[in-house]
Amino acid sequence: MRFKGLDLNLLGVFETLMRTRSVSRTAEELHLSQPAISSALRRIREYFDDEILVTHSKRMFPTAYAESLLPQVRESLRAIENVIATSAGFDPTTSQRTFRLAASDYIVTALLAPLCRRLTTEAPSVRLELLFNDDQSIGQLEQGDVDLVIAPDGYIAHNLPAEHLLDDRHVVVGWNENPLFAKRIDEAAFLSAGHIQVAVGPQRTTVFEDRELNILGKKRRIELIASSFTLLPWLLVKTDRLALMHERLALVMAEHHPIALAELPFSFPLLREMVQYHPARANDTGLIWLRKRLQEQALIDNVRK
Repeated sequence: MRFKGLDLNLLGVFETLMRTRSVSRTAEELHLSQPAISSALRRIREYFDDEILVTHSKRMFPTAYAESLLPQVRESLRAIENVIATSAGFDPTTSQRTFRLAASDYIVTALLAPLCRRLTTEAPSVRLELLFNDDQSIGQLEQGDVDLVIAPDGYIAHNLPAEHLLDDRHVVVGWNENPLFAKRIDEAAFLSAGHIQVAVGPQRTTVFEDRELNILGKKRRIELIASSFTLLPWLLVKTDRLALMHERLALVMAEHHPIALAELPFSFPLLREMVQYHPARANDTGLIWLRKRLQEQALIDNVRK
């Protein structure tokens, strides 16, 4: 389709080129040949009368004009996607759509894994691309590179719409032969034991558990720092260390690892997980369907607890 002499397909190529800074990676992502992407780049340059991307030392760098175009192009692509999603509707039984979700390993293991098993029959051709939730996720959501972000309340962007997904409490976990689990773990034993902490992403972001412990004035003795919650069972087994874990995840992990669960010896706030999306996609029937499936799965898992 052409609009004022511009092939609108070139906008998608332009956005991907600006993001990847690579003809080969763009070709791979768009499932096109490298010559086709090179030809598209040539046409983009001709239309805008600008080099758009300049090669230097085997790397591609955008021009100042290309940088100024990028926000407008991304906003236009989001608007087009919203029009298509609103008008075309969504049929999960036949759709071949790919949804990109940013979530923690906790959510992937405890919620998304069982949901994916359900969707094999309900939406056999729908594909979920699961990305690790980190400091870049909200920016990716704002740019349209991610469809949904699932994160705790307090770690979401307040300028974007969000829905409550689930509440979960935290439990103490450790090796099931750890002598501390032979009786009720009191606060003194909890704080004096060696602990494994979780810090995520390249910025080593403090997770909900440690933020709340700091607010409560409870200081653990940290002996190890892991990059994800799903690593905890491997690091706890055959040691006397403890860790804090979401109860949903701990119950799943206890089915596969020799770990024990215990109540926290002091009051601790519930974790409130939210699902966030871009306002331009509020009427996207596919995302509405997916958010409903997420809510249903959260209720199913809550009943099983």
